[in-house]
Amino acid sequence: MIKIILLTDFGEEYGTSLLKGITKYSHKYGPWVFCRMPGYYREKNGVEGILKWAKDWDANGIIGQFYSDSHVEKLMDAGIAVVAQDFKERQENIPNITGDYLNTGRIGAEYFLRKGFKNFAFYGFKNIVWSRERLQGFEQRVSEEGYEVHQFEHNRRFKYRELWYYKPSALSKWLKSLPKPIALMACDDNQGMHITEACRVSNIRIPEEVAVLGVDNDEMLCNLSDPPLSSVALDIEKGGYEAARLLHTMIKTKNQEFYDIVVEPTQVVTRNSTDIYAAKDKYIGMALKFIHHNIDKNMKVSDVLTQVPLSRRSLEIRFQKVTGLPVYEYIFNLRIERFTQKLLETDNSIFEIAVDLGLNDSKNIAQQFKQIKGCTPTEYRRKYLVEKEK
Repeated sequence: MIKIILLTDFGEEYGTSLLKGITKYSHKYGPWVFCRMPGYYREKNGVEGILKWAKDWDANGIIGQFYSDSHVEKLMDAGIAVVAQDFKERQENIPNITGDYLNTGRIGAEYFLRKGFKNFAFYGFKNIVWSRERLQGFEQRVSEEGYEVHQFEHNRRFKYRELWYYKPSALSKWLKSLPKPIALMACDDNQGMHITEACRVSNIRIPEEVAVLGVDNDEMLCNLSDPPLSSVALDIEKGGYEAARLLHTMIKTKNQEFYDIVVEPTQVVTRNSTDIYAAKDKYIGMALKFIHHNIDKNMKVSDVLTQVPLSRRSLEIRFQKVTGLPVYEYIFNLRIERFTQKLLETDNSIFEIAVDLGLNDSKNIAQQFKQIKGCTPTEYRRKYLVEKEK
């Protein structure tokens, strides 16, 4: 019987999804017994209290959040296998459950660029790895198009009792000062809600003046927000499954070699907070709205032309000036992203997904998918999803 201590925050979707992946692995390769140790126990008793409990219970491993390397070393010295969740910084001497934060930021920037935005902002924390690197990725992609990112950072990560964003503050002052319309990415969904509430205080319209995008796709938080918050979804459950696999190997082999578990971003889930197209060109804005609202149909450039009083040549020139892409290529890329979303969110076959998108040639869409993603739809699904238990 393997005994595992879980020392993380299960009050948010990220922790819950990690736990789902961990338990899926344990059901397949267990039995495992878990102790869900809440964060306040660590705060109250320190690493010594955790270590005492682990020894008394005869724990084999811990998956959790740790403040310093010294805390981890004490546990490792006691012969306990440890995998850390990098909720502040990555640990140096043990495996981390971390993320492809740079790519997450780039995905957010690309999403806004496709909507025609020219002004960009980022809201996050100082000195926290997942916020810092998401900003770096966001800024890298935006700068490639010749734009700059307005930034607001704060140190209030652990002061949950302070509801300062519900009243006039430095944040609301900053939001008022930003050029409009602006595309704002928050480092996670919690901070995305800070922005939506601060905008409400300041009478700033979302998404007309500020379009807001979070990260984690925490459905409870995203739908609690007013308006509902768009978010970058992550393959968290797979990360939990792989973390459990690694911990199991460490327990069985006593091997000190390790690697990090990287939680990958999958796609942007659009809700009302970004449901706008910021092109100053009125007709291109109309074209973008039509494309996004009808991407599940087998749309052609000729269909877009029926929505705007422009010749095909004029549409192509003006569309490329705003989005950087020809109309056909824009539709093609967006269709692949929608195909990818359905691939990860459903169990439908490739043919069924193609039909849902108004396409009859599933072989052709599979070839197009490989051009963009570098692998077949089946390989992509296998790579990013935990295999469902039979």
